[in-house]
Amino acid sequence: MISDLFTPMVIIGILASGIRLATPYLYATIGETFGQLSGVLNLGVDGIMLMGAFSGFYVTYMTDNYWLGLLAAILTGALMGLMMAFISVTLKSEQGISGIGLYLFGLGLSDLLFQVSLGTVKTVSGFPPIDIPILSDIPVIGPIFFQQNLLVYGAYLMVPIATFILNKTTWGLKIKSVGQNPAAADALGVSVTAVRYATVTLGGIFSGVAGASLSIALLNVFQQNLTSGMGFIAVALVYFGGWRPIGMLWGSLLFSSVNALQLWVQTLGLPIPSDFATMMPYVLTILALIFAVRKVSVPAALTKIFERGEG
Repeated sequence: MISDLFTPMVIIGILASGIRLATPYLYATIGETFGQLSGVLNLGVDGIMLMGAFSGFYVTYMTDNYWLGLLAAILTGALMGLMMAFISVTLKSEQGISGIGLYLFGLGLSDLLFQVSLGTVKTVSGFPPIDIPILSDIPVIGPIFFQQNLLVYGAYLMVPIATFILNKTTWGLKIKSVGQNPAAADALGVSVTAVRYATVTLGGIFSGVAGASLSIALLNVFQQNLTSGMGFIAVALVYFGGWRPIGMLWGSLLFSSVNALQLWVQTLGLPIPSDFATMMPYVLTILALIFAVRKVSVPAALTKIFERGEG
């Protein structure tokens, strides 16, 4: 019955799952924000997440050490971020097409490596939940917020850190200036190429961690197309959040909570078609993007190729 959704156990379960499931979106959106604010759109986020998820899982599976798995995901994300930076900044290729190419590369390579190295779905012991003393014992709130694993806590910690970097540091000012008016930034001595390389690579690292958060912290498995398009949702959430980390936090929580709701709907066997339940999060995201009332200021140089000497 529908009323089963409103029991205390289910409500706490949905909220706790929503907090946890927002983790990969937060990492990926925050990383993508740095790149977009500098003027580079990376549609290859999902491919980087898949490669980060595989490399993190495989190293964890082989070594039984999830810290080494996380390091592998970070290095993989950095390499793929550098690849995107080289293609879009140095070669000055069209960013949308380049990003889709990177996504297909990550999708195909992760599938190939999975088939060759593992063959079947396996499990690992990933990052365990960490109960924060005293806070985890608070009724209702404790299980929701303070009984998560380290990568979940890290994702939420990155929101104020990213906000501070972008708004209160010289590097943040350089990123925004390059994304708004690269010619003016270049005239003031800011290296547009260096800033874009740094931000796109950083975005790749965050996407790699986002993938690893799925394979060695939330699900502890790897399978073909594990992300199921999460990277593309992350790109959409950047727009939804108005290129502000706090806005992306609310967008990620909105999407993940509805996703958790549909999982509970299926778990409880409620009389709602499974296909409808599965598409709920995506429909909500589309509606949120369409009907968001606030105006967002798109970085003026986003997707625009910079040629030194051009106004």
